[in-house]
Amino acid sequence: MTQPSPLKTLIGLAEEELDAAAQKLGRLQRERAEVEKQLDALVTYRAEYHRRFNEAARLGMDAGSVRNFQAFITTLDQAIEQQQRLLTQATARVEAAKPEWLSSKQKLGSFEVLQTRQDEVAARQEARREQRDTDEYSARIARMRAAQHS
Repeated sequence: MTQPSPLKTLIGLAEEELDAAAQKLGRLQRERAEVEKQLDALVTYRAEYHRRFNEAARLGMDAGSVRNFQAFITTLDQAIEQQQRLLTQATARVEAAKPEWLSSKQKLGSFEVLQTRQDEVAARQEARREQRDTDEYSARIARMRAAQHS
């Protein structure tokens, strides 16, 4: 049994590296999407809560209720700011992982190009060997026929 060429070994390692980088990038993109979804939910909830506050204020409400509404809006604003920071961080992690994935992809592509070239050289050498063998066989047959006719 022949051992794999060093280039095939490098290709295998590069494929594993690319798979790992792709999985990491995918995980980070899913995490970012989840953070963004939570931010959107908070913004939507704040808008709805603020709409209800304005409606209740128009109908008249006591000072304690106004303070409670305002305190809760402030709490929602803080949660939104925190979620925006988390989104910024998640986006930065995704952007940081992209070059790693791209580098892994390019490395694999380079190895594959080298493998293709190596395979082409081997195929040409094999074709030459087969042609040489065919030529030698034909020459031997011709010599045998010539010897028979003499």
